[in-house]
Amino acid sequence: MSIGGRDLRTILRAAVEKRHYVALWNTFKVHKKPINVLSDYLLGHGKYPRKIEVHTRLGEIDLALFSRDDLITVNEIFCRKDYPTEAEDKVIVDFGSNIGISAAYFMTQAPHSYTYLFEPLPMNVSRLRDNLKPFDGRFTIHECAVWLANGTVEFGWEDTGRYGGIGLKKDHSIVVESVDSNEILRKLIDSHGRIDILKIDVESFERELVERIPDDVAQRINRIYVEFKFENNPLSRTHRLSQYGSVTHFVRA
Repeated sequence: MSIGGRDLRTILRAAVEKRHYVALWNTFKVHKKPINVLSDYLLGHGKYPRKIEVHTRLGEIDLALFSRDDLITVNEIFCRKDYPTEAEDKVIVDFGSNIGISAAYFMTQAPHSYTYLFEPLPMNVSRLRDNLKPFDGRFTIHECAVWLANGTVEFGWEDTGRYGGIGLKKDHSIVVESVDSNEILRKLIDSHGRIDILKIDVESFERELVERIPDDVAQRINRIYVEFKFENNPLSRTHRLSQYGSVTHFVRA
C-alpha cells in the first residue's frame, strides 16, 4: 500500500521523527498557501511547472518548480531545515546546486553571504539562473561536476533533473567537465580564509568527496552537510558528526 508515492512503512516511520513535525510547523510559516502545499506534497497533486511563493528572512521570493520532486526539495530545505544556516554565514559552497532551491535558502538566511554553486546539467543551470535572479551579484555558477579529479566524466540523469550523478545509469547521459573537489576548496579558502557552509549533494561519490578532505582544509570549514549516511566519522579529527534524517551534519569541533 502506498500514499502519494510512499509505502506505508515509510509513512509510519516518519510519524515518529521530530524533523517531520518541524517541517509541518514551518510549512505554515514558509508557504503562502500551506494547505495547498501540504496536499500536493502528501498526495502527489499539483501541475508542473509552477511557481510557489515562500516567506524568508529577506521577504517573499518566488521559486519555479518543475516536478513534485522540486516541491519535496523545498520542504526538506525551507521547512525541515536540513541545512541550518546562520545570519552571520558569509562563504557558502554548494556541490550539486540543481535548480537553486538550496542556494535561495542559503542566501535568504544569510543575507550577507556569497555562494559558489556547482552544477553540471545544462537544463538545471538554466533553471538555477532563473530562480536566483533576485540574488544577482551574490553568487558564482560553475557549470561542472565536482569529482575526484579534473577532466571529463559521464553524467547520467533522468527527466526531472533532480536525480543525476557521475557514472549513474539513468534515462539520459552527457559528458561534462569535472573538477577536483579539494582543488576547489583550497582555492576558496585561500581567497576567503574559511568556508562557513559546504553542502554536498551530488547523488554519487559523497562519501569519497568527504573522506578525501585533508585535515588542514577541513579545519577551515565550519559546517559540512552531506546527503549520505556515514557509519563512522571520517572527519573525527576536526568535526563532530550528527545525523539529521538522511543528511549528515559535520560541525567543526
